[in-house]
Amino acid sequence: MHVPDGFINAPTSAVTGVIAAGAVAVSLRGARRELDERTAPLAGLVAAFIFAVQMLNFPVAAGTSGHLLGGALAAILMGPYTGVLCVSVVLLMQGILFADGGLTALGVNITDMAIVTTVVAYALFRGLVKVLPRTRRSVTVASFVAALVSVPAAALAFTLLYWIGGTTDIAIGKVATAMIGVHVLIGIGEAAITALTVGAVIAVRPDLVYGARGLGQRLKLRVNGELVDAPGTPDAAPAPAAPAARSHRGLWITGLVTSLVLAGFVSFYASANPDGLEKVATDKGIDAKAEEHANADSPLADYGVEDIANARVSGGLAGVIGVGVTVVAGSAVFWAVRRRRGDDTSPTSTDTSTDSKV
Repeated sequence: MHVPDGFINAPTSAVTGVIAAGAVAVSLRGARRELDERTAPLAGLVAAFIFAVQMLNFPVAAGTSGHLLGGALAAILMGPYTGVLCVSVVLLMQGILFADGGLTALGVNITDMAIVTTVVAYALFRGLVKVLPRTRRSVTVASFVAALVSVPAAALAFTLLYWIGGTTDIAIGKVATAMIGVHVLIGIGEAAITALTVGAVIAVRPDLVYGARGLGQRLKLRVNGELVDAPGTPDAAPAPAAPAARSHRGLWITGLVTSLVLAGFVSFYASANPDGLEKVATDKGIDAKAEEHANADSPLADYGVEDIANARVSGGLAGVIGVGVTVVAGSAVFWAVRRRRGDDTSPTSTDTSTDSKV
């Protein structure tokens, strides 16, 4: 759903740029409450993983494909503020290095693909987790539903932006019907990828899944400003080992290798059909005033390495470079904004008491 230059007019693009900049600024502050020295490197890995999986377009209908947006996945694994930053880093790398998503439309893409997906998905996820049994399976189910809804929500947001500042005179009803219809199907793929990934991580390291913090804790009541165990509350399930005592190195290496394999090898077998937005744009004439990307002559444009004739090698190498650049850039950002040792309380303890109290 990467919006190219020329789809949305300059004033609307400028406004979304301001919105995106404000959201990123707020997220930089909020991410400090979600990240610490243990989880900051994992956030960079999540960004790289999203980059890799976005290269894997999957067929959803005749002549149409879809790919992961990643807002739901990032928010559930790392927290909503960090989620916005993860997807924003991916979009920035894609726009600058790979000519994917217009540079003047960067604000539109961050607003649509990073902010809307993350906010909608995490709000729905938290609501579901509160009413479902407090189990790991419930987290996976809530992840599936939240990711599924986030994709048509992003399609609706694009439709609204197009209605406000579209550069072609197309009936908005037709755009909305086409966009939402195809992105509901894409949302199913998004939901499956998100639920499988969250389920895999929570099976081995539930302490590293932001959305799963507090599972199995005793019910708490606030009495005279202090949290105490509620009467009659059954004993909590055994808590996982203290985070400091458990290394995340194995998970990080596994995630990085998986991302490199997906981007460097599996991506060659991805669907070559246009994604949902590209298909709708062609069918409805939205792309009539599309502009060439400012970085169209980038040596990595269109996810290939310049001067390498073999398509498999060119695409695979571009994917590997993309994963490497994204994990480095993302890790640098998240390491800079992390909570330092000794600052306030840990994110885990804060979130656990919040989720458990009544």
